Amino acid sequence: MMLNRRHIRVKVMQTIYAFNGSESDDLKKDEKFLLFSIENMYSLYLLIISLLIEVQKRAAQDLEKKQKKHLATSEDKNPNRKFVNNQVFKLLAQNELLEAQLKNNKSINWELDSEYVDIIFKSILKSDTYEDYMQTKTSDFKEDKDFFVDIFKEVIAPNEKLYDYIEDKNLTWLDDLPTVNTTILKLFRKLKSKTADTHFAPKLYKDIDDKQFAIDLFKKTILNTATINTEISKKTTNWDADRIASLDYILLQMGICEIQQFPSIPVKVTINEYLEIAKEYSTPKSSIFINGILDKLVKEYKAEGALNKVGRGLI
Repeated sequence: MMLNRRHIRVKVMQTIYAFNGSESDDLKKDEKFLLFSIENMYSLYLLIISLLIEVQKRAAQDLEKKQKKHLATSEDKNPNRKFVNNQVFKLLAQNELLEAQLKNNKSINWELDSEYVDIIFKSILKSDTYEDYMQTKTSDFKEDKDFFVDIFKEVIAPNEKLYDYIEDKNLTWLDDLPTVNTTILKLFRKLKSKTADTHFAPKLYKDIDDKQFAIDLFKKTILNTATINTEISKKTTNWDADRIASLDYILLQMGICEIQQFPSIPVKVTINEYLEIAKEYSTPKSSIFINGILDKLVKEYKAEGALNKVGRGLI
């Protein structure tokens, strides 16, 4: 599973932000945009997995070239094939389900973008992890897997040129990248030498409830904007509305909507989630501001007996 609830909230926040600037009244269209931007995460996942397959091909070509050199050394003629034969590469390349998904995805074309395959390949060759791994000529599955995890964590995931490439391809992918990278690392860590093809086809949502949560949070925030804004203005009389960062306003709207309209989500969870998102996406003081407003509102709702929470939401 790729998505957690926080990432869903971030996607909803981005969609509301786009909706507010679009002068659109067409909720259906924006709901579609929301679901598409979430589903597009899977394309990013496939892009990175396919890059790894391309790196292996690039390494194999490199060895072939060396063998055909006019003045090939004995090492050129009889190279250490440990990296090229890494069993994780083999599992990726032989996975038919993955192969079909890559063929169907039109956004992936490493032939056009081969310079990035080169960049990653060369970065791997320069790393200490690679040098240590290549000290011997043979390895078991555990060593191959551990090497893969380390290389992904230390060389591929933090690569700035790859980061720029992903930003150029799709702006929303930058927010998805940490989640996708974490998913890939988990898949590698759990990998066994005999693994079903579906291992590399992770689910996007944990369950149908999470997908529904994304739709409901978006719709309910938009449809209750007027009443939510009244609540905000009551609590921000000392604030000039124009001076409240637009992202903070959206996070407040979503937080209030969640407190009012989602009885099974505990208040503590809601507040913590929006504070964390504010820290990551808004100004340094945003989380203090948002915490203050939500805290005041919750105390009021409790005093009035208007806090509608059931089941898990009561925690």
